[in-house]
Amino acid sequence: METAASVAPPGPSPGPFPPLFPPGLHGIYGECRRLYPEQPNPLQVTAILKYWLGGPDPLDYVSMYRNLGSPTQNVPEHWHYVSFGLSDLYGDNRVHEFTGPDGPSGFGFELTFRLKRETGESAPPTWPAELMQGLARYVFQSENTFCSGDHVSWHSPLDNSESRIQHMLLTEDPQMQPVQTPFGIVTFLQFAMASKQESYCWGLHRGASCGTTVEWTGYIRIAADSACVSIASPDDLETMGAGGPWLITDMRRGETIFEIDPHLQQDRVDKGIETDGSNLSGVSAKCAWDDLSRPPEDDEDSRSICIGTHPRRLSGKDTEQIRETLRRGLEINSKPVLPPINTQRQNGLNNDRAPSRKDSLESESSAAIIPHELIRTRQLESVHLKFNQESGALIPLCLRGRLLHGRHFTYKSITGDTAITFVSTGVEGAFATEEHPYAAHGPWLQILLTEEFVERMLEDLEDLNSPEEFKLPKEYSWPEKKLKVSILPDAVFDNPLH
Repeated sequence: METAASVAPPGPSPGPFPPLFPPGLHGIYGECRRLYPEQPNPLQVTAILKYWLGGPDPLDYVSMYRNLGSPTQNVPEHWHYVSFGLSDLYGDNRVHEFTGPDGPSGFGFELTFRLKRETGESAPPTWPAELMQGLARYVFQSENTFCSGDHVSWHSPLDNSESRIQHMLLTEDPQMQPVQTPFGIVTFLQFAMASKQESYCWGLHRGASCGTTVEWTGYIRIAADSACVSIASPDDLETMGAGGPWLITDMRRGETIFEIDPHLQQDRVDKGIETDGSNLSGVSAKCAWDDLSRPPEDDEDSRSICIGTHPRRLSGKDTEQIRETLRRGLEINSKPVLPPINTQRQNGLNNDRAPSRKDSLESESSAAIIPHELIRTRQLESVHLKFNQESGALIPLCLRGRLLHGRHFTYKSITGDTAITFVSTGVEGAFATEEHPYAAHGPWLQILLTEEFVERMLEDLEDLNSPEEFKLPKEYSWPEKKLKVSILPDAVFDNPLH
């Protein structure tokens, strides 16, 4: 990361902002000055070569403030980091397309982070700024945004130490308020650190507005709706010494909330899923599927979709339906429905973003898109499903927490444009039926599973609950159902032609 520590530009001084001070910066600095009036020129990590000049780092600045905390609320003294660059700072299209003041500014948010200040520490560590740049690069490259309720699994200590805290949870910053700029609205999303078990429970039960989870290794993106079990929630983290009400990260914390308070055990999570189901409605993952009822050389075979050098793209209408499926999740008090294929938003969620931004399930390119009207739905006799280990480990959740509760669950490939949706007999709007349980619409496969077959699969897939105990590749087969599932190494998906 090409950055340098510096003091802030002269803009956030106690007096009025200079006339040429960028209005987007003006808005964010104004909110920071409200919180820290005594720190008009905080230390900053600054991109040496700005992104809009060809540099690698999307964030122009990361400001670092010293926060005294709140002893009465059990909030320790800490360093408060604030990013500048995910929102539109300049309004001249150098980074973000200007879309007016009414919608989101740029991606609509900036990142914040709070790190416990160690005794005798006179300056904030800079590794959180590097972490913020990594998250910002993901957002810029994928054009997928974060929301409160998301979590990010990094699978290694975030500060290159031996810490068990290797994952991030995102929530609204408890002190910073959304700001209105001439280029749109900016909200502040704070990421807090968590252990693997804490982030897993958060991912299953805590999702919020658009609920995206990024698994950095294995690259699983989990989309979830509102929580159905209040375990490993922010309240749990607050009250058990894992961050306080402002979710301060202590990288030296050695215990998880499950060790701090033994009543928060995995069996509570499992019982909650069994009783109430899960609102985790889909993931983007390393996955693929083959139509075993067609010879491999058939150009209509899904293998050409999954691993060809020029993969077939989902049509815009299919993409819209899958996106709506994941954004809606379970609609409480109504029968689960796969949203109808259409070209317009039905729930108004699209108004929250600039038209140029893609949601997490939209194709990265318009190339090779087949007109929706020319794609016919095919009934398949036999299918082979392929998952990497992390996405395969979610199959029991898909079956137990979703299908046994009359819901649906979608895997969206991140290495191609393939999608796999499992549906139960209670889901309306699916093109898979009990008579034809395997059906494909272009590269989108739907699989309808009866309750009886789901129960059997759960028994046969029991070892997926302990994936560390088996070696890859792992194969499961139900010949009479003409269904095969393989759990494969990541390399198969990273190098699909080998």
